[in-house]
Amino acid sequence: MKEMRAVYNVEGQLDRIVSDLTEEVRKSPFTDAGKFEQRVREVAEVYFGRGTIDHAPAAQAFPDIEIRGTHVGIEVKFTTSDTWRSVANSVLETNRIQCVTKVYVVFGKMGGTPEVRWSEYEKCVMHVRTSHVPRFEVDLEAHESLFTLMGVAYDEFRVSGMHEKMEYIRKYARGRLKPGERLWWLEDSPNEEHSLPIQARLYTKLELSEKTRLRSEAILLCPQIVASGRSRNKYDDVVLYLLTYHGVLCHQARDLFSAGSVANPSNDDEGGRYIERAIKLIECEMVEATLRMDDALFQEYWGRSIPPEDRIREWLVRADQAATGWTPSDSLFLSYKDQASP
Repeated sequence: MKEMRAVYNVEGQLDRIVSDLTEEVRKSPFTDAGKFEQRVREVAEVYFGRGTIDHAPAAQAFPDIEIRGTHVGIEVKFTTSDTWRSVANSVLETNRIQCVTKVYVVFGKMGGTPEVRWSEYEKCVMHVRTSHVPRFEVDLEAHESLFTLMGVAYDEFRVSGMHEKMEYIRKYARGRLKPGERLWWLEDSPNEEHSLPIQARLYTKLELSEKTRLRSEAILLCPQIVASGRSRNKYDDVVLYLLTYHGVLCHQARDLFSAGSVANPSNDDEGGRYIERAIKLIECEMVEATLRMDDALFQEYWGRSIPPEDRIREWLVRADQAATGWTPSDSLFLSYKDQASP
């Protein structure tokens, strides 16, 4: 009974926290995930008491915030889009704070009408997607949790071994297949931690609009594709991104960026680097991608959180470092840089 009262008290404080934060973001929305998380820490400490919140946690800790003395933690999610859905943590939970037994999500939605809400973590996990490692997705408006669909309690799932977790995930994935779709089996071994099925489609069969959208996202996440044509493995992350995040199999990744059909659709004789011309043609789509793509993707592929307004600038820095024989920032996104200048 004491534990029940403690949970209700925590949830009452969460009500106050998200109410205060919603009032703040309605006046001045956040654009940076890191700054929003820090603000959640500050407001949480107001309600839970001085010293209850660690303002310098270990990198990649799960959940983001431990409320000391309660066995409760807060995972902070943030988006500039008008959605309550976001990529969440790895199903492995390698960096879980062990003393935390109950996790809540505090979600800041800056798109549409800005708002901050909370939910129980296990109730809003509604999907698992693939990446370098399998990751959960959360949706605060989900009608049914992933764990309910898989027929296992979250507390049982989280302490299971990876092989047991993948058995639940494979069963779940089979049940989601549509007519004509197949599972893509990467591995099925007790010793393999990167084994999971996805629904595969062929890139060559996609509509042109979807091809352009996916190329824009892939180039944005993987600036190393501007490297010399002799560079080995520069397309590996592109192929894995298309495969693991979109279920799209691309036979010839090189042709997505340097084939004449994408770099020189007008078939003129102006010459130049095909990779440079290909990127120029979809600069607008790449800028749009910076605004809609989840911050977790940039944390995964770039190693850190990047605010949407800084993503093109950061991409140019990384592309300049990867390129040989030319400097991408000298010719790409010139109009964008002019607009972004103070």
